[in-house]
Amino acid sequence: MRILSGIQPTGSIHIGSYSGAISQWKELQQIGECIFFIADLHALTVPQEPDTFSKQVLNTAAELLAAGMDPEKCIIFIQSEIKEHTELSWYLNTITPLGELTRMTQFKEKSQQFKNNINAGLLTYPILQAADILLYQTDSVPVGKDQKQHLELAKIIARKFNQKYGKVFKVPEALLLETGAKIMALNNPKKKMSKSSPAGCLYLFDEPDIIRKKVMSAVTDPGKSIKYDPVKKPGIANLLTVYSLFAGKPISQIEKKFGKKGYAEFKKSLADLLILKLEPYRRKKKELQTREVYVREILTQGRKRAEIIAQTTIKDVRKKMGLI
Repeated sequence: MRILSGIQPTGSIHIGSYSGAISQWKELQQIGECIFFIADLHALTVPQEPDTFSKQVLNTAAELLAAGMDPEKCIIFIQSEIKEHTELSWYLNTITPLGELTRMTQFKEKSQQFKNNINAGLLTYPILQAADILLYQTDSVPVGKDQKQHLELAKIIARKFNQKYGKVFKVPEALLLETGAKIMALNNPKKKMSKSSPAGCLYLFDEPDIIRKKVMSAVTDPGKSIKYDPVKKPGIANLLTVYSLFAGKPISQIEKKFGKKGYAEFKKSLADLLILKLEPYRRKKKELQTREVYVREILTQGRKRAEIIAQTTIKDVRKKMGLI
């Protein structure tokens, strides 16, 4: 089973994205042929600083490796280094109905968020995403609920191309990620933790003093009881979720442990736990940051392996479409 997914180099990996994606990628690379790429082309739909963008890309690569991606068990590469992504994206543009793009929920949301930069890339983003998937004859794509609509479009495009030109693409299936450990923002437990709001993020590679400061200042709720109730006590419910995730224990057991203790003691214990559990990731990233040549070599080898698949697909596509 060939599995593909990508991550944008738009900031450090936080514990929400680790829980929702990266930790599950680690498990998937043990059971399937996994292809993971750094989606730098997708990141260009919002303004990036050219002087630092390449460093962000390399930083994301180092973080993926530090978080447990094993180049012996998966392919890791940079999207823009394989030209077949953009080539296939154009071919798919010519068969994708405009109406399918304008109804995309993410386009509507991004258009509101970036009102001064509603570029064509925001609209055609899902076609490039479809090209990413179809280029590698992908069987399964790990997705959360917010990306399921884009995968459905990729399936529509694959079927339409196959019907119009002849069978080329596999029609991918969704591999729905677990949603039980959804992490909310520390400063607003009613919103999902997001890179777009750094103040509410706890990053996988934060230093111990930063972790402690963020946890101790996290929003809680009226009262003193440490009880899981996402409606009445969203702040404590969120912190209990984080504790459960990194302790590997059910929330009920944590509630019992802190049942007669206050918020301060609970937060102190959570901070201590996170500092302990995140130390190996932080240490590994620091090591990799001193070995840039090694990280680049992994990306180069990943590109070479991915190119073999991508070039085979494009050759077939061009032949079917009648291109010389």
